Amino acid sequence: MSYNTFGHLFRVTTWGESHGPAIGCVVDGCPPGIPLTAEDIQYYLDRRRPGQSRYTTQRREPDQVEILSGVFTDDEGRQVTTGTPISLLIHNVDQRSKDYGDIKDKFRPGHADYTYFEKYGLRDYRGGGRSSARETAMRVAAGAIARKILRGVTIRGALVRIGPHAVDRSRWNWGEVESNPFFCPDHDSVQTWASYLDQIRKSGSSVGAVIEIVAEGVPPGLGAPIYGKLDQDLAAALMSINAVKGVEIGAGMAAAELTGEENADEMRIGPDGRPVFLSNNAGGILGGISTGQPIVCRFAVKPTSSILTPRKTIDRFGNETEIMTKGRHDPCVGIRAVPVGEAMVAIVLADHALRHRAQTGKWEF
Repeated sequence: MSYNTFGHLFRVTTWGESHGPAIGCVVDGCPPGIPLTAEDIQYYLDRRRPGQSRYTTQRREPDQVEILSGVFTDDEGRQVTTGTPISLLIHNVDQRSKDYGDIKDKFRPGHADYTYFEKYGLRDYRGGGRSSARETAMRVAAGAIARKILRGVTIRGALVRIGPHAVDRSRWNWGEVESNPFFCPDHDSVQTWASYLDQIRKSGSSVGAVIEIVAEGVPPGLGAPIYGKLDQDLAAALMSINAVKGVEIGAGMAAAELTGEENADEMRIGPDGRPVFLSNNAGGILGGISTGQPIVCRFAVKPTSSILTPRKTIDRFGNETEIMTKGRHDPCVGIRAVPVGEAMVAIVLADHALRHRAQTGKWEF
């Protein structure tokens, strides 16, 4: 299996399976001299970690990260990057492979079981193996390193819709995001979502979600025409996350409903002599290049395919059958996708920052 690496100058290669002994990644291209400890990475892993509420899978993984290479203690006693590959490791400690014994020959509808089997002639039925969202822990770890490169840039994510219930943007408060189990920026939506997900969870079903990621402090100039567009790479990064079925930048699909006058982000000169945009339908990117405005991305995550309701399927021998998935699963995978989306945006921006510096000499780390 190839295509386990993402990025150009800042490159992330992940490895490992959901029910293997460990998962890990190698980050190549990180500049030297950047302070980096396991604690810097652990903060973000803890935000993604499963089993923190009844609304996520109850698999108990501490997700303790180890840095195996790429750092050194300098003369000042700081642990800093050396510029060599940074290898990270997380041990799997709470696998229950027996939960999947009954479905080892059946293809779960909505999962990658059938396509993996058709492509490779075999599949790891224990939690999906390589196709499991367990792999995203390493993306979050790599994203923590990417953030260290992006000095002056703030990347934040929030859940903005669960099923039919969207947040009220007039009540948006970033301070609320870390104070509830949903990464919700609207305090009044929290109880609605809790009641709704309790119903979904008790019925053994699942539901989808929409996540919004905002990157502020990104300078103008990142990205390049024609095939190195910043929004192109952001879309690819977010679409690579498990269960994502749609990505939009700025106004996104809603731009189709606007007139040219409404959609165009008019400009003026601010008090400091720099351009000021009067709106941000472009989501901070024009012609594939950042404008200096906040970069705004949204992505839609489908409902978890592992549900308790019996579904029609086939097995690998060509027989029609039924399947009911057991085990521990998220009733809404969109919740834990928030830190994953932040990480992928950070990885893309770090990669483009390095590419920008290589071409123009701008950007200091």
